[in-house]
Amino acid sequence: MLRFLQQPSFKPEQQGPEADARYRALRWQVFLGAFIGYAGFYLVRKNLSMAIPAMAPLGFDKTELGFVLGLNAAAYALSKFLMGSVSDRSNARVFLPLGLILTAISMCFMIVPIQFIGAEHKALAILVMGVLNACVGWFNGMGWPPCGRVMTHWFSPGERGTMMSIWNCAHNVGGALVGPMATYGAVWFGSWFYGSHTELYFLIGTFAFPAAVALFIALLAYVLLRDTPQSCGLPSVEKWRNDYPKNYSEKHEQVLSTREIFFKYVLNNKYLWFIALSNAFVYMVRYGCLDWAPTILTEKGIDLKSAGWAYFAYEFAAIPGTLLCGWLSDRLFKGKRALPTILFMLLVLVFVLLYWRFIDNLTMVIICLIGIGFFIYGPVMLIGVQALDLAPKNAAGTAAGLTGFFGYFLGTFILANSVIGWVAQTAGWSWTFVLLIAACLLSILFMGLTLKAE
Repeated sequence: MLRFLQQPSFKPEQQGPEADARYRALRWQVFLGAFIGYAGFYLVRKNLSMAIPAMAPLGFDKTELGFVLGLNAAAYALSKFLMGSVSDRSNARVFLPLGLILTAISMCFMIVPIQFIGAEHKALAILVMGVLNACVGWFNGMGWPPCGRVMTHWFSPGERGTMMSIWNCAHNVGGALVGPMATYGAVWFGSWFYGSHTELYFLIGTFAFPAAVALFIALLAYVLLRDTPQSCGLPSVEKWRNDYPKNYSEKHEQVLSTREIFFKYVLNNKYLWFIALSNAFVYMVRYGCLDWAPTILTEKGIDLKSAGWAYFAYEFAAIPGTLLCGWLSDRLFKGKRALPTILFMLLVLVFVLLYWRFIDNLTMVIICLIGIGFFIYGPVMLIGVQALDLAPKNAAGTAAGLTGFFGYFLGTFILANSVIGWVAQTAGWSWTFVLLIAACLLSILFMGLTLKAE
């Protein structure tokens, strides 16, 4: 482990009213750092998707750029698992800003193959673009694990669902800002760099401007974040709130070896495998609906502007749905995650069926996409929380990384993007809805296998 990444040592424990007041203040400070820091990762996540329409006149086609996009998803999925293990043995205060800085630098360099290599040397340009976008995906995988680490160390199980649901909205906030930043960044700074070459203005707005903002956010996150309460001279959050999970042990506060993390607490935990498989099918539904909605709607004769509003409605509905799901899991279900996940996926199933039945009715389609968006993001969030609950705090990043790998690689890259695309092309959209319905049922089945344990 590099010295600057090593976890800070525990300080002598403070007690009394002043320590309590300091604990309360630091918890909100750390939460704010995790929220802002994770939102920053979404400013430099899938910016290439925004740039694709402007790259066509420069000589790049959609097939080549689709391959580059796929490398980002695959690298992110693998990184979230492997870098989660590194995160479990690292100082979250350093690990998260480091990942954001490396992501921003990689994203900024995406300008090089587009502008300086260009379509005249297309093979080289696509190769460099692919490597850089894979780096963006890999370094982006350094965002969730340290956030999961600080959330488990600073918030106890009885409040974690609510706090994680609020924190999870960071990716909606960050993702929503990419579009306006691309537009205004091009307007504000495009002429500074490219003068009258307006066709290149998008490079600044889509890549450089968000990268610069992300670098500032990385600095802010470093100022706000702290690794663990013990590193600040405070007791564990379970002791401070008297809120212990049933499997709690003092060993959970100790730094674990890589072997212990992988073979004792993660790979040997059958319930983590169940929720990882459930997560794959949840992500299949999430991105199977989201990524293909504009294509389905435009093929059905609905104009692109209306399709865009449907896409927006899907994402916007995620915020209240996520907050409700997290609150219910803490208050109504007393910290249990499996049952609210199953209930929300049953409601997703209902809206998928309605979506299929009323595919030619724009009003009903938008209502169905709002319903799917409202209910699907709660399970996405809760599965991550359940992974944190099922592993010791110092193995949390790896546990969540396993579920994330299944979600992004199997659920998104293979099932939602490749399989659904192939089925739509060869058998028609009706069969894709059959796959989405099956995915809902399989997610419920695998989640149901964890009910007894909870």
